[in-house]
Amino acid sequence: MSPRVRGSGGRAFSQAISVWGLLVLLVVLIAVFSALKPDTFPTYFNFRSIINNRAISALLALAVFLPMTANHFDLSVGFLLGIAQVLVIGLQGQGLSWPEAAGVVLLLGALVGLCNGVLVTVVGIDSFIATLGTGTLLYGFNEWYTGGQQVVARLPESFIGLSGVLFGIPLPAIYVLVLSLALWIVFEFLPAGRHLYVLGANPRAAELNGISAKRYVTVAFVAAGVTAAFAGIVLQSQLQVGQSSVGQEYLLPAFTAALLGATSIRPGRVNVWGTILAVAVLAVTVAGLNQLGAPFFVEPIFDGAMLILAVGLAVTAAKRRVKLSAATIPASK
Repeated sequence: MSPRVRGSGGRAFSQAISVWGLLVLLVVLIAVFSALKPDTFPTYFNFRSIINNRAISALLALAVFLPMTANHFDLSVGFLLGIAQVLVIGLQGQGLSWPEAAGVVLLLGALVGLCNGVLVTVVGIDSFIATLGTGTLLYGFNEWYTGGQQVVARLPESFIGLSGVLFGIPLPAIYVLVLSLALWIVFEFLPAGRHLYVLGANPRAAELNGISAKRYVTVAFVAAGVTAAFAGIVLQSQLQVGQSSVGQEYLLPAFTAALLGATSIRPGRVNVWGTILAVAVLAVTVAGLNQLGAPFFVEPIFDGAMLILAVGLAVTAAKRRVKLSAATIPASK
């Protein structure tokens, strides 16, 4: 075999691993934990529990993903999730029906996203600082509303059924699938998604091509806010009690999944299916470690380590993508 053939084969294998690496890792993890815990891990009950529990993380990861396509970070989504799950039960306790309470919460999510978008695109505050500020405000309002106490109310079965099961599949997982398909269509086939990617890759080029950062980035933040609020509604249908301390713990896994997802499917940029695969890898790993008897503090240590690894891999993949693009330009001329 000639060196050229071997080199092209090696590049093809490397490219395949970079694209499908997370999927391969997920299959390997499932196989390993199934072999180590054959009686408990490869069961319908276990996988249903993993899917149901991690659906909220997946929804929040998709919320993080939206402004990240334009190279912006939304740290408020975790706090928004927290106040959403409190308000949707608190408002029902004050006499609103659950659709009315959910509507108010979704409107709040849109308003928070709009504020984030204005602060970033109009005022010019860095997204990290702006969303950290709005998130902290939400946390303060949450503490004020709850008084540091649990919020309880009699919830109708129709609301609790939001986290039920349909044909053996948890409804939260179906929400994730539907949202993922919608976002995939937007970012693969519609101008809005491509414009956000251009804004994230080269804002100057986007401006020269008439792509409005104010419009598209603000819409991305609004969509992120609505998604986070929806995740809070679904979470409350699971918890059935409002707690002001809930929400922030979902933020780190969400960012980890979005950044780790940028190393797969479309290496070098955040993408929908890479994000979902990353959520699955994190979920299966944590579930497997818990079944093996890992102590409670392993999960935050693992999440933190994976975030650092995800950032490093994402940066490396982005640099490789730029080099490949630069290398193909002369060849195409």
